Amino acid sequence: MIRTQGDVERDLAALLVLDTRLRPIAATAGTVPLRPGSPGLDGLVATVVAQQVSRASAIAILGRLARLVDLSDAGALAHASDETLREAGLSTAKMRTVRAVAVAILRGDLALDRVALLPADEAVAALVALPGIGRWTAECHLLFGVAHPDIFPAGDLALRIAVGRGLGLGERPPERVVAQAAAAWRPHRSVAARLFWAYYAALLRRDAAPVAAPPGEA
Repeated sequence: MIRTQGDVERDLAALLVLDTRLRPIAATAGTVPLRPGSPGLDGLVATVVAQQVSRASAIAILGRLARLVDLSDAGALAHASDETLREAGLSTAKMRTVRAVAVAILRGDLALDRVALLPADEAVAALVALPGIGRWTAECHLLFGVAHPDIFPAGDLALRIAVGRGLGLGERPPERVVAQAAAAWRPHRSVAARLFWAYYAALLRRDAAPVAAPPGEA
């Protein structure tokens, strides 16, 4: 599992031995941060909020939401009013998703502590069965919140751009091409993803890694 900065550094060292093409990418990227998340409801909500918005916007929305509602309380989220969630900045679609996740937990249909123990493919399948949870959200929650060591969200736009530039695969290679490239980095794909987010930030001077935890927890 990738729980500490030491874990990141250990897997990064192994990754650079496994694929020497990544050495100049790592030199450009500099420090590869851990970006710890939460395996619970608050962490999954943070990842939902991060869907399809900039990191800065996600941080702002999540901060407002955390001030208005206890993000670790499924009952509070399930019963939060439209006005409260809208005040935080959630779109209608994200309001539905957050409520659906909270209701699934209250009904016993979703146990995030059990999801965290599943093999990656089974955990992704359990999460994407929820309304509004796509593969990107599931994979990012497993990568950051659960600390899974071998997840690469190949559909992430910043990762596609970074892998494309770093490996000469074009400006925005298709998800399947990026996933194929990432297969070479097993069993260290979670650190490879962190590396390429750091590389993207170094190249474009913009941090595009998803927000993985509520304010004060990362």
